[in-house]
Amino acid sequence: MSNELKFYINGAWVSPVKPATLDVINPATEEAYTKISVGSTADVDRAVAAAKAAFPAFSQTTKAERLKLLRKILGIYNERSEDIAKAVSDEMGAPMAWAREAQVWAGRVHLESTIKALEEFEFEEQRGGTRVVKEAIGVVALITPWNWPLNQIVCKVAPALAAGCTMILKPSEIAPISGIIFSEIVHAAGVPAGVYNMISGDGPSVGQVMAGHRDVDMVSFTGSTRAGIIVAKTAADTVKRVAQELGGKSPNIILPDADFETAVRKGVEACFSNSGQSCDAPTRMLVPRQRHDEALAVAKKTAETQKVGDPKVDGTVLGPVVSEIQFNKIQRLIEAGIKEGATLVTGGTGRPEGLNRGYYVRPTVFGNVKPDMTIAREEIFGPVLSILAYENEDQAVEIANDTVYGLAAYVQSKDLPHARKIARRLRAGQVNINYPDWDTFAPFGGYKQSGNGREYADWAIHDFLEVKGVIGYGAA
Repeated sequence: MSNELKFYINGAWVSPVKPATLDVINPATEEAYTKISVGSTADVDRAVAAAKAAFPAFSQTTKAERLKLLRKILGIYNERSEDIAKAVSDEMGAPMAWAREAQVWAGRVHLESTIKALEEFEFEEQRGGTRVVKEAIGVVALITPWNWPLNQIVCKVAPALAAGCTMILKPSEIAPISGIIFSEIVHAAGVPAGVYNMISGDGPSVGQVMAGHRDVDMVSFTGSTRAGIIVAKTAADTVKRVAQELGGKSPNIILPDADFETAVRKGVEACFSNSGQSCDAPTRMLVPRQRHDEALAVAKKTAETQKVGDPKVDGTVLGPVVSEIQFNKIQRLIEAGIKEGATLVTGGTGRPEGLNRGYYVRPTVFGNVKPDMTIAREEIFGPVLSILAYENEDQAVEIANDTVYGLAAYVQSKDLPHARKIARRLRAGQVNINYPDWDTFAPFGGYKQSGNGREYADWAIHDFLEVKGVIGYGAA
């Protein structure tokens, strides 16, 4: 039986208190292919009550018990990986290969990393006569985005379970089906009733209600900076902890000694991956002024090899962007780049040739971009790269840091010690040197308006814990 019109509350699939539905659009066809229910305050109240009731017992479970639970979730997740991949492809337009090898993989590897981190995690330590205890913060509200649905669901649910918290998840209403399947996995794994709850719905009707609820002790939110501000303001009335992973406009500094063609090519590919819909994408490429035109030539060649098309066709590299709203926003920003005088190297407005339906965007590269241009300052969230020239390293660092964001940054150089020095000067929560492999044990989160808190492995477990000092405890 399909659970798409139901919520998962207190260990059971239930109908909403007030029936209301929302179409789920396949961005490759622009057509609705299913519906979900939309929650309300009454549904949030039910879910929070269930989580609150389950917290006293679950917070006292042992690390071994929680490890057993997480390993069971991982096993069932792997069994249902193809179901998840198909859901991600349908709901957000991801090519099937990308859905399997990146989107589903991300959820799997974060489960594995959380399990490894929990195995080694110490919840207590002795400091003289005081016992320092790290214990679950309580009931947590988890609000996740559409662009990396499994990555962000697992990055919140797994460490919250590891910490001993109980929770309510609101997956994105734009890409909700993978979240429903994940909830089926959690149920099949035997998570105790009330520990994990899931409600579908939009931000105002469900997300903000969760954030402001008096019985929610923490909110973990991933999404736009605009929405994050609303969540933080709503949560402030009850003085609850708020962890946020928000927008980005990440710089990619290509130093003069880098393997230039490779560095530019990989930078374009990294910017365009997931159809440009990653908050840490290297969307601002900074190159030495004397090599600016060379960078444009390499970027143009690379961009024009990115095959855009039907997510279900083998060989497709880039699918559509997720929605009409996103498509229109990207078109507006491409137009702004042209109007403000940047050089359109390739791509531009409209759909790629031969694609007359679906939210497909032309892979676009701009050159001669100035730091004050709209395309250099706003998060575009599509396959659009801005290339900026710099005179010297100090100016490159200055341009890189001249942003309200600070989620990620990138440095390319053959001189690793020198690249490390540049990395230390960049105001970002994560700096990547020479396009390294994804490290799911590294802290992930932002400076400035890119958020606060850190996700991944033990960093995420810490976010879901309170610290208690038991003074007079006596020697260990």
